[in-house]
Amino acid sequence: MILLPLLSALLIVSPVVGIWPRPRNLTTGTTPLRLSSSFTINLSGISQAPQDLTDAISRTTAFLKKDKLQALVPDRGASSTSAVNSASTLQSLTIKLSQSSGAIQSIGEGAMAGLGVTDESYTLQVPATGGTASLTANTALGLFRGLTTFGQLWYDLDGTTYLLNAPIQVTDSPSYPYRGFMLDTSRNYFPVDDIKRTLDAMSWVKINHLHWHVVDSQSFPLVVPGFEELSQKGAYSALEVYTPDNVKDIVAYAAARGIDIMVEVDTPGHTAIIAQSHPEHIACPQASPWSDFANEPPAGQLRLASSATTQFTANLFKNVAAMFPSKMLSTGGDELNTNCYAKDTQTQQDLKSQNKTLEQVLDTFTQATHSALRAAGKTPVVWEEMALEHQVKLSNDTIVLVWISSDHVAAVAQKGFRLIHAASDYFYLDCGAGEWLGNDINGNSWCDPFKTWQKSYSFNPTAGLTATQAKLVIGGQQLLWTEQSSSSNLDSIVWPRAASSAELFWSGPGGDVRSALPRLHDVAYRFVQRGVKAIPLQPQCR
Repeated sequence: MILLPLLSALLIVSPVVGIWPRPRNLTTGTTPLRLSSSFTINLSGISQAPQDLTDAISRTTAFLKKDKLQALVPDRGASSTSAVNSASTLQSLTIKLSQSSGAIQSIGEGAMAGLGVTDESYTLQVPATGGTASLTANTALGLFRGLTTFGQLWYDLDGTTYLLNAPIQVTDSPSYPYRGFMLDTSRNYFPVDDIKRTLDAMSWVKINHLHWHVVDSQSFPLVVPGFEELSQKGAYSALEVYTPDNVKDIVAYAAARGIDIMVEVDTPGHTAIIAQSHPEHIACPQASPWSDFANEPPAGQLRLASSATTQFTANLFKNVAAMFPSKMLSTGGDELNTNCYAKDTQTQQDLKSQNKTLEQVLDTFTQATHSALRAAGKTPVVWEEMALEHQVKLSNDTIVLVWISSDHVAAVAQKGFRLIHAASDYFYLDCGAGEWLGNDINGNSWCDPFKTWQKSYSFNPTAGLTATQAKLVIGGQQLLWTEQSSSSNLDSIVWPRAASSAELFWSGPGGDVRSALPRLHDVAYRFVQRGVKAIPLQPQCR
């Protein structure tokens, strides 16, 4: 049993600077500072502040009063009592824009403006002498990121909110514009409150994109206007759906926390559930044995050689696109099973009548669905097979999710596509939980082993890429496929592990695992104080 790294973390006797993700530039001192009981956060030079900015200020003020996080040291900070009691007092935080330019864009508008469009940088100064701290940024979104950092600085000692390392100066900005988390709500349904709590947690570590894998072969919980029959017959129950009002609520909640929502409707595979309402559009529905027709049960995928099915799908995407303001929308494209089409009589008849191959009709299908997205102002996002395994003409602006293996990143980059890291060998949170199909007595999952936070933290986003190819990397994400997850274990399986990639893609690679551990441990405890049931990373200090 190797205990040295653990023991070194446990022997830390003073609080860490618990900022996560690690700022681009951080300087600290050794002077204690107390937060005044009448502490306020004040706007300066912003006469008509957006509502989501004033709401963010209110939430930050509430966290400062309610977090009550004790320092994670053996005496919980008691040895600092004298120093804290005699420390200077911080009365206020003043936040302002670097340059006043009249109307200020809201946090939500900035979050949904497009990849890298809105400046997220900020500067934070906390003086050792007390008085007033200052937070400056170019945008409301940048101010929000700075407020998040400010809220991570403080600890509680017998009702006094304090820190021990003033003066503090932070100059910060992200390394990548896309810092994401993917949640699958098809295999198991997650109530709206679960999604909102997850969005809160994401915002606390500056994750700015929710990749919402909302439907799949198992269920279709999304109520799409004009296609209501899909959820009526495809949801697990009438109560386990996401209505247009739910979607509007979730999108607004996310935007106010600096998060854009990229929805995914995976096609043409992973669509078996559509057979419940439109059997005419699905090849090999419920075919057996399922392993001959799909990567997991139930079998069934869109009849992409059918012009009627292609038009149906394009119209579906048009209506889904209208529900989500994000400039990105994923059409999926992974795990297409060719045997399903080989055994489907109608598909074979359609191929013969058109004198086309399966790859040719896949291209036609993709052009139709992606054209519908572009007409709605969306950029298509696809899984890597569409770029690497199929003869599909993807537009140059298409974004590719690399998921099968990190070894495939270079191949995608060589084709000139922008890419998002989502590799199963680093970022899949469901790995290592055993086989959900029940036919593996050894308990192995396909993507074993369990992916620790250290594994994702160690990833290098530009490994094996040229300088030119490295510019195609727009960021990355951790992913939760939910065959074995639900409300009961959502928090514990995601947090704090998903925070590791939040730092990786905000701060850049090369972080030291040993120095990161006490900070991430701190993040987990702060999450718990705020109502997110994150798991501990090591024994509680005592």
